[in-house]
Amino acid sequence: MFLVEAHRLVRDALREVLNKERGIEVVGEASNASEALQEARSLRPAVVVLDIGAPDLRAIDAAGRFASAVDARIVALSLRVERQLIAEMLGVGAAAYVTKSSAGTELIRAIRAAAAGQEYACPEMAEQLADAVRRSRDDDAHPRLSQREREVLQLVAQGLRSSGIADRLHISVGTVEVHRRNMMRKLGVRSIAELTLYAVREGLVAA
Repeated sequence: MFLVEAHRLVRDALREVLNKERGIEVVGEASNASEALQEARSLRPAVVVLDIGAPDLRAIDAAGRFASAVDARIVALSLRVERQLIAEMLGVGAAAYVTKSSAGTELIRAIRAAAAGQEYACPEMAEQLADAVRRSRDDDAHPRLSQREREVLQLVAQGLRSSGIADRLHISVGTVEVHRRNMMRKLGVRSIAELTLYAVREGLVAA
C-alpha cells in the first residue's frame, strides 16, 4: 500500500503501525498528492491511504487521479467526519473513510477490506450515515412547511376562510389558495378537515 500523509510525524507513526501488520506493507509514501502520484505510477500499489487534508490537490481530485492512474483502491483518511466529504469520496470510488482518531485498528481493517475489494466504514462514518438516513426518514414522515404555510395552516384550522386569512396576513386570496394547495400536496391530504387534524397533531391549534 501507499501512504499519503501531510504531517511527517503522523506519517511515521502510521508507517510503523502498518508495517507491523501481517500482509500489509507500506511500499511508498509521500507528503502530498502530486508527489505520491508520480511514485505510485511506478510502484502500482493495490491500496492508497490518502490524507484528504494533504496540500496541493483537493481530496476528490486526488482520489479520482489515483483511481484512474494506478487503479488503486482509496482509503480516505480525515481529521473529522463530514457528510459532504464522505459523499464526494464515495462518489469517486473511495473504498473506505477513516478518521485519524481511529487510525489504528480501524485503518488496518479499512486497508484489508479495500485490498479484498470490499467497502468499509469506520464507526464515526457509519454513525453519520445512519443519522443522515434517520433525518431523511423524519423529513419524509414530517414534511417541512414554510413559515408562511404554517401561518396559513394555523388560520385554516381556526376556521377562517381564504378571504379572512388574506386579510389577517395581508396577502391576496389567490396566494392563500396557493399555500393551501401546496400544503395539501406536501402533507398528502385532500380536505380542510384533514388539514385541521394535522394542525392539531402538530400543536398549531388546541384540540
